[in-house]
Amino acid sequence: MAALSSSMTISYLHSLSCNKSCLLTSQFSKPLFINQTQKKLRFSISFCLKQNESGIEQDEEEEEEFTVVTAVKSRFNEIVIVDTFASRYLLLDSTRNVHSVINKGGQNWTGAYWVNVVIVFNFESYQHFCLKDESACLPPIIPNGPIAIYGLGGGTAARLILELWPSTELEGWEIDEILIEKARDYLGLSELEIPTSKGGRLCIHVDDALFPSQDDSKRYAGIIVDLFADGKVLDQLQEIPMWLELASRLMPNGRLMVNCAGIETEVKNGKPQLVLDDLAWMLNSTVKILSEAFPGQVSWKRTPDSEGLNFVALTGGLPDLSDWSSKVPVRLSESVKLWKLCETVPLQLGALNAS
Repeated sequence: MAALSSSMTISYLHSLSCNKSCLLTSQFSKPLFINQTQKKLRFSISFCLKQNESGIEQDEEEEEEFTVVTAVKSRFNEIVIVDTFASRYLLLDSTRNVHSVINKGGQNWTGAYWVNVVIVFNFESYQHFCLKDESACLPPIIPNGPIAIYGLGGGTAARLILELWPSTELEGWEIDEILIEKARDYLGLSELEIPTSKGGRLCIHVDDALFPSQDDSKRYAGIIVDLFADGKVLDQLQEIPMWLELASRLMPNGRLMVNCAGIETEVKNGKPQLVLDDLAWMLNSTVKILSEAFPGQVSWKRTPDSEGLNFVALTGGLPDLSDWSSKVPVRLSESVKLWKLCETVPLQLGALNAS
């Protein structure tokens, strides 16, 4: 596949943003094949996990037209916002990673723990993953106090947390001022800055979350870390001193919840294979560095789809899963039971790798 330069991609998408419609296909397993004679942009969203109200996995296929609302390149990102009949999506950087989903009609659930997005543009394909509903599980297992979101994006996580826990004080950190401007204009981010009936609200900081201009020592009850560049966890988050610094910003008994992305896996018959079951976390560099920074105090979970490629980590030890399950919304009550403590078994891991 011939790659396009970033400037060409943004320029073409920007030209489409002038009220032109294109075809969007949502699907689960098939890539979207583009007809070489077709000049329109085609866009495919493939959900790794789709659940109904009962928590049962469902396959769905649908086709919709979509409009590119805005496309602009900032110092930090290539920002594209697309609009469909049901939702609006924020795509960032050259990977077209979906960072925010705003569902229309008042439904703030994204319908998936992770969204696998495939965009085919002039014969180039991008595939990445992003965390959505998981952060809504954090408030019941941390002290009362403000929660920071490092990597605010378009505010999907903040919107859901304020819906479920409307008294929560949120502080969203985002380094990209233009992204915040576009999210306020097109994703309703400014609505979250207005206090709820219970007093909760989102306060936005346009700043580097890792090196803030203010002292945040022992300020937060929880910190949600969702920091990526070009589809990868930031390099700074592969260093123990950085995690110790972030932990110093927590109140006593506070926790970090971290989007750790995935791992490299063997592919058979076009499908990624499960790796090492309970030891799979050791192949994720971010979970591994967290476990080294906080020995015996890091828990992890893998997304509950059949592929199991993506990881979330939690500091502060393994919560009481039964108690936690009883305090979160019903659609997340089974999901929280999947958390496990990072337990190191070097000999077993070595033997499995050798085999």
